[in-house]
Amino acid sequence: MSGDLIVPDAARGMVVFVHGSGSSRHSPRNRYVAGALNEAGLATLLFDLLTPEEEADRANVFDIPLLADRLLERTSWVRAHPDAKGLPIGYFGASTGAAAALWAAAEPDNAITAIVSRGGRPDLAGDRLAAVRAPTLLIVGGRDPVVVELNEEARRRLRADSRITVVPGATHLFEEPGALEAVAGHARDWFSTHFSAPQEAL
Repeated sequence: MSGDLIVPDAARGMVVFVHGSGSSRHSPRNRYVAGALNEAGLATLLFDLLTPEEEADRANVFDIPLLADRLLERTSWVRAHPDAKGLPIGYFGASTGAAAALWAAAEPDNAITAIVSRGGRPDLAGDRLAAVRAPTLLIVGGRDPVVVELNEEARRRLRADSRITVVPGATHLFEEPGALEAVAGHARDWFSTHFSAPQEAL
């Protein structure tokens, strides 16, 4: 699995990006958010969850356990990377990637410090939501009513600290002027706050 790892000097944490269906590590939206996090002193890893051959089978794109397993593999890899060793780790998931992030974060031995979902489908994590321990921010567009409702439903199943943030006027892809900037700002603040918190308090 190919990936792009950026670790700023004196990085305060590592954010692993989990892209959604029909996307890749080259997603301009995720790369924009990653750039904003890098500027704030946070390391980022963008990688492809599936090979091109696997993506050709649409069933794989919506196989949340498979995507979560791939994410866990990369999490173990980055946790041991010399440039990132010891950094608290967070997940930034979009669309189905948000479900994979929550599914992986529910693993008992996977210490994740914070999660951010952008226009995600956290509901697809199902019963795993109750086992998530990481503080979770669900960012949704104000003009994406179906996804707003699905996120509200998922949040009711989360036992960890969680919040829903609605970006006014934004649709599912946050293509409106200022919408993606708002997403980046909310994500930066959420990760920065929780990466700075004492780890034993999580």
